[in-house]
Amino acid sequence: MKGCHALEGLCNVTAFLNLMKILIADKIAESGVAYLREQAGVDVVEAYGSSPEELKAHAADADAIIVRSASTITREIIESASKLRAVGRAGVGIDNIDVDAASDKGVIVMNTPGGNTIATAELAFTHLLCSARPIPQAHSSMKEGQWNKKAFQGSELYEKTLGILGLGRIGSEVARRAKSFGMRVLAYDPYLTAARAEQLEVEKVDLDKVYAEADFLTVHMPKTEATTNLLNATAFAKMKDGVRIINCARGGLVQEEDLAEALKSGKVAAAGLDVFLKEPLADDSPLRDCDRLVMTPHLGASTQEAQENVGLEVAECVLEALRGGWVRNAVNVPSIDPKQLQVLRPYLALAYKLGTVLQQLTPEEISHIRLTYSGKLVNLDVKPLNRAFQKGYLRRITTDVNDVNAPRVMERLGIQGEIVQNNLERDYTELIRAEASDSKGNSWSLEGTLIGKSQSPRLTRVNERNLETPLDEKYLLVVENEDVPGIVGMIGTVLSRYDLNIASMSLGRNTVGGLALNIAGIDSEPKAAALEEIRQHKAIKELRLVHLNGA
Repeated sequence: MKGCHALEGLCNVTAFLNLMKILIADKIAESGVAYLREQAGVDVVEAYGSSPEELKAHAADADAIIVRSASTITREIIESASKLRAVGRAGVGIDNIDVDAASDKGVIVMNTPGGNTIATAELAFTHLLCSARPIPQAHSSMKEGQWNKKAFQGSELYEKTLGILGLGRIGSEVARRAKSFGMRVLAYDPYLTAARAEQLEVEKVDLDKVYAEADFLTVHMPKTEATTNLLNATAFAKMKDGVRIINCARGGLVQEEDLAEALKSGKVAAAGLDVFLKEPLADDSPLRDCDRLVMTPHLGASTQEAQENVGLEVAECVLEALRGGWVRNAVNVPSIDPKQLQVLRPYLALAYKLGTVLQQLTPEEISHIRLTYSGKLVNLDVKPLNRAFQKGYLRRITTDVNDVNAPRVMERLGIQGEIVQNNLERDYTELIRAEASDSKGNSWSLEGTLIGKSQSPRLTRVNERNLETPLDEKYLLVVENEDVPGIVGMIGTVLSRYDLNIASMSLGRNTVGGLALNIAGIDSEPKAAALEEIRQHKAIKELRLVHLNGA
């Protein structure tokens, strides 16, 4: 018996030593906690409300950390956690996780991008209904002892026109609900294809048409340089009198002071906001004085079901990653064999850069992208390169993209993909070629490779014109012009007048006297006036500014 007890004790010690410690720093749904506690070999530690020092101590021997938004996982915590392999965020945002530090240490960072889709779509539609029928205002009046039917006349949704800006996950769900109410739906999304629009039974139109015809307008876009203050006084002036505005996406998409003025003037009949430029909303915000505005304190994901979804999803994702299974919703590392990753790593950066350049050089509606790999890449698993390219292509379209969901986002945009692995007849041994086409048969192409011992990414061909452009600059000024003397000097003169330094310049043409291509790498973003001055030259056919870093 003593021997059996001793053996049992040894087995218990061994089991204890093999436990995976999962630290839950912020409160998640009980279903997620219960799921982890039910797993063999898992030690669950709940440490809600810990100070940074306490969190660091708890994380010292943790295999994984799960957070929401309250706790911050800093570089110091990550570097001091010797066993840490994964950090999971129960939600979309990862601003409270030092992703760079995690990547440096090989720690997977995961989020749960799909868990709040229905919750946010339903909240947007609730605001839509409240903008049509002033229920909150009527309720407040009743609480004050009044009975004033005439003051709260509303409008029906049936046969009205809803404009949706952004047809991603949430925008698509709003469209489905609007159709069930008998609404006509106009959709503005530069990357929505005709096939996807037909599937959703919406009309794909340009922005001005949405402004001119929408009775109700809801925005579901990421906040980028292009979409910041998208709905402002200029936009409101293009809309119908009495339009109703909804924003449950990102603060800063609607210019708040302009909206307040439009509400007071009656241009905007009613509005609903769940997000604000600065949160909590300032006491002196002009929005607080708008009677026909319904506001909620960023409740998009605040449903029991959404919290259950993200809590259970993050628990499952973290455990699967720890056990060496499929890494879902990773935001920082591809799921690939380490030996192949070592070979592919520099090409991941190249593919990403080619993706973002192609997206910025092509029109809004692309229906097909073909990637061709040459050289030793022919014999490797190029899936991580495909996803790196897709992430680069999508980075200025949506902030909700990672290695796992990039193919699904491309599919949702209606972009078909094709992969070819063969050896192209070029001057470079290793090459990635990207070709994009639209539904009308127009096409665009890029090629890139790595140069030198540093394996610096280079753009080697654009629309069948040979050149060599470094892809490690901050901005590329891409100019197509008639092949006449003086263009390079003109570009340099204009840029110098605006104190813009040219880091590199490459030229390409197919025929003498035809169309030439000039690509200048520059260190800082040029002002609109500088671009316009170049654009106005009679020989310039097209000019695009490509952002290689940042938004």
